[in-house]
Amino acid sequence: MSSQRNGFQKDMYILSVDVGTTSIRGHVYDREAQIKGSSTKPISVLYPNPGWVEMDPEKLWQQFIAVVKGAVHDAGLQMKQIAALGISTQRSTFTTWNRRTGKPFHNFISWQDLRASELVKTWNNSFVLKAVHGTTKMLHFITRQKRFLAASLIVFSTQHVKKAAEEGNCCFGTIDTWLLYKLTKGAVHATDYSNASTTGIYDSYQMCWSGFLCSLVSLPISIFPTVENTGTLSFIVSCGEHNIVKENDCCAFLFSSSHNFGFTDSSIFGIPIPIMSVVADQQAAMFGECCFDIGDVKITMGTGTFMDINTGNKPHTSMSGLYPLVGWKMGADLVFLAEGNAADTGTAIKWAQELDLFTEETETEVMANSVEDADGVCFVPSFSGLQAPVNDPKACAAFMGLKPSTTKSHLVRAILESIAFRNKQLYDIMLQEMHIPITNIRADGGVCTNNFIMQLTADLLNKKIDRPCHFDMSSLGAAYIAGLGVGFWKSKEEIKHLRCTEKVFFPQNIWKDYKPIMENWEKALMRSMHWYGKR
Repeated sequence: MSSQRNGFQKDMYILSVDVGTTSIRGHVYDREAQIKGSSTKPISVLYPNPGWVEMDPEKLWQQFIAVVKGAVHDAGLQMKQIAALGISTQRSTFTTWNRRTGKPFHNFISWQDLRASELVKTWNNSFVLKAVHGTTKMLHFITRQKRFLAASLIVFSTQHVKKAAEEGNCCFGTIDTWLLYKLTKGAVHATDYSNASTTGIYDSYQMCWSGFLCSLVSLPISIFPTVENTGTLSFIVSCGEHNIVKENDCCAFLFSSSHNFGFTDSSIFGIPIPIMSVVADQQAAMFGECCFDIGDVKITMGTGTFMDINTGNKPHTSMSGLYPLVGWKMGADLVFLAEGNAADTGTAIKWAQELDLFTEETETEVMANSVEDADGVCFVPSFSGLQAPVNDPKACAAFMGLKPSTTKSHLVRAILESIAFRNKQLYDIMLQEMHIPITNIRADGGVCTNNFIMQLTADLLNKKIDRPCHFDMSSLGAAYIAGLGVGFWKSKEEIKHLRCTEKVFFPQNIWKDYKPIMENWEKALMRSMHWYGKR
């Protein structure tokens, strides 16, 4: 008989899929959290009009299935060896569909979509919301965010959607909800707390869909999915013909009484696979980084930068643009995060590459270190506006301080410095508002492979930063949660022991040298503000 651990045969694995902004990535993990096999598919993003960003729901579904099958095939496994499925998804991207037929009413509206920005501005300047803001902080999360999903719902409340909603035949869902609906052949219309809390329609203080905001968009709460736990711990129950494990020559299955995501329909993968975790990508990355304690900070640098801090069992109300999120809820374990973001990180590097400032992204570190400084050049990474603490959707991206002596290396260094400067801004806001001692800082995402950015960030924050061996933390986090749900791993403590550090960046006490450079950069940032509002 194969060796066992936690009741599982040696050849059982966890499958996790992360639906990101630009790609869908699937990984199969063994009990040491090592990747056994992988598959990736690019996401087909549609741009039907300026500022509009969409995705085809059916095509996304087909790509998701292909990634699942591809990862299992790459691992050299069979579907019956998958103990559980975990799903991590980009946040606040939504669609609506016919409850009876399962046909979408429209494409997914991406979190990057800008068509509702003016409506948000009108709302935030209205007498009603000013009165609400003046009397309570409960609705803070609807301010200072240009991408506000509730406003997009108004934009997309076409007649057939409204009619279906009135007839009780309309389902609303973010990507996770759509995938659950498809995987279970319409049996499950649900999301988890982490995804719900990022929509702007969910009240993270009362832990329910907001009746006020639903009335604001004139849609019934009934169209929204049931909100379930992100995952949970497991116990052993007897099992029929589901995904079983052998324990003492008896059939057993590790499952949870509070699990509500169900099984994949057997017609999709040949056998039913338990869906044991559904979690938003940044919260999943936080879990994957093992940021389980109050004061733990995670910096994900991918397409954009997302800086999150564990605030414990209470949400944080910010006055500078940080927003309170549910990190995860697993049984009685409820964890909140405060998050700040900068939208253009990997975007800025990719843009520079397309301008032929360099050929491979790995060259940027060498180019930046080849010059002593940026020669007075400043870059403002604002292709999608500026987020906290500036909060200006009308800001423009810009190079300032160009001169005849400026070289490609100076431009590249200015771009890399701007990413670290935005990290410094977000971190300072956290320090000012949170009053929580920072315990650990961990970084992940593709851009964290750049040692120049990592070292400069550590220097500016004057804190050591841990870079893990695995960079795809959203997928790993969803895998951990799913694994805990079926007893593949026993506890968070066991998971902590699985974490692997690739490098630690220690501050080199150069803040005094960089302070005037950053102050000059902040002047450039101020000049880029309100650019698109000018006539």
